[in-house]
Amino acid sequence: MSNKPKIVVLGAGYAGLTTTRRLVKTLSPEQAEIVLVNKHNYHYESTWLHEVAAGTINPNQARVMISDVVNPNRVRLVYDSVLEIKKDEQRVVLENSELSYDYLVVGLGFESNDFGIKGMAENAFAIEDIDSSRQISEHIEYQFAKYNNDKNAEDHSLNILVGGAGFTGIELVGELANKVPELCKKYDIDRSKVRIINVEAAPSILPMFDKELVAYAKKSLEDRGVEIKIGAAISECTPEGFIVGDDKELIKAGTIIWTGGVKGSSVLGKSGFELTKGKVNVDGDLRMKGEENVFVIGDCSWVWNKEADRPYPPTAQLAMQEADVVAANLKALISNQPLTEFVFNDKGTVASLGHSDGIGNIFSGYKLQGKSAATMKKVVDNRSLLLLGGPKLVLKKGKFRPF
Repeated sequence: MSNKPKIVVLGAGYAGLTTTRRLVKTLSPEQAEIVLVNKHNYHYESTWLHEVAAGTINPNQARVMISDVVNPNRVRLVYDSVLEIKKDEQRVVLENSELSYDYLVVGLGFESNDFGIKGMAENAFAIEDIDSSRQISEHIEYQFAKYNNDKNAEDHSLNILVGGAGFTGIELVGELANKVPELCKKYDIDRSKVRIINVEAAPSILPMFDKELVAYAKKSLEDRGVEIKIGAAISECTPEGFIVGDDKELIKAGTIIWTGGVKGSSVLGKSGFELTKGKVNVDGDLRMKGEENVFVIGDCSWVWNKEADRPYPPTAQLAMQEADVVAANLKALISNQPLTEFVFNDKGTVASLGHSDGIGNIFSGYKLQGKSAATMKKVVDNRSLLLLGGPKLVLKKGKFRPF
């Protein structure tokens, strides 16, 4: 029986997959056994899911086979669903088996958070993974095809209603603004019959950007036919649409999508972890508070920004930087060395507003808008692929199409 410590990584999202790749580079086969557990045999670019949902990219483009970027001879790959983590027993219960561990990295990703809005879970689509995103694009196109074939179809069946004006919601309506004219042409439908409606309870869209960039984004979307309703809280989601505002207006739509929030995997709660708004608060070295051998990263954790006195927003760049620190800290634990505190190096934020438009704030305050921001978004996406799988993955999956 091997005396090597066993490191089990749960989830092959940005956090888990990057951690695994860093561990392979920093630890020799003699130093540790590495196990990566994921529900599917692929990783998906979660920052591209809004494009899959809008139907502007093929689902396969957003999918990366895990065995293409992780050597199965070096890492044991387990494709199974995680049901529960029994940290007191150092054991992970899977749907079809169990795993013991010496060190655990929890990077199980996000689930949609509807904040208890009545009817939202039952009546709205949510962007959670490849399959749920693909279902949205298929449903939208089905509504167009159905309208084209049914002379009695109501116009509101073509409406696409998006709840939430954060990153995902705004990037989604930006893609839809590009996709809807294509669908109208394909199914011989007047573009004026289709409404793309974005509903947000807050007084502004994209709260992570300054007023100048937000104003640009809002005008760009509205100029392309997106209706943005801010300060409109959703009290209920019915099969017909959202009920919003104090006057209880019903906004009808054939496609209803919720993008208003996410939380960490439900496995966290099932495992008895202490949660704050669906996520785990971690120490500066990214370990769960009170645990010596359990790291929680990515969308499953809150990492505190001491300067701003609030958690960092969950992004791909945050998850990948966390992975670097976790891999280094695991090596330190195995070698009885001091651990490193996580320090986030914010390289900026870029949001797409469709294929050829966007806004961005990079390099500590440099602002981008329009095609320059869209170009930077593609650079960011390709860099993510480079960090995950090297130049081969960039050439295979990268975004190079011209405007």
